[in-house]
Amino acid sequence: MTLTHLIAFNLTLLAAMAAPGPALLYALRQSIAGGFRAGLLTGFGLAIVAATWTAAALLGLKAVFAVVPWAYLALKVTGALYLLYVAYTLLRDARQPILDSASPGARAFLGGMLVNLANPKSILFAASVLIVIFPPDLTLADKALIVANHLAVEATVYAAFAALLSTPPARAGYLRLKSVIDRVAGVVLGALGLRLLLDR
Repeated sequence: MTLTHLIAFNLTLLAAMAAPGPALLYALRQSIAGGFRAGLLTGFGLAIVAATWTAAALLGLKAVFAVVPWAYLALKVTGALYLLYVAYTLLRDARQPILDSASPGARAFLGGMLVNLANPKSILFAASVLIVIFPPDLTLADKALIVANHLAVEATVYAAFAALLSTPPARAGYLRLKSVIDRVAGVVLGALGLRLLLDR
């Protein structure tokens, strides 16, 4: 594994996080309605579960593929189609407004964890991204670094969202740029899906 692999992984994570899926929308609502603390705790809950899905994908895929070789091809095709679907929906809905109503509660951290735990697409996303970006011969230290990196990136991004979106001017700016962010994220994820689908 090289630094280039981690950079590619981080860019993909940032593109995926910019997309208004369940995790981001929940974090946005918490930050907008509950302020910085609610947004920060929600983000930490989301980040921990997202990094856990990455760890599970890293630790389990090799064993599954050794026992059931065709599972690799099935996961590759399924992951590629899922990424292409996400890219399509981002591009299709780029001009749609996000909902900005929220009811932040005292359990923002747990709420963030539950949102990502209840989203089975997170597992598929993690697995498909890892297969296409990283080499198959990762060491245990490499895997630990990838998981720690994932946790750090997600926690940092959600903390930044909480800081920015808890202020009225930044919130208005994000809403103005939503269509651009969606289109960029859609192109990046679509390209990754095509690469995964066409790669031998």
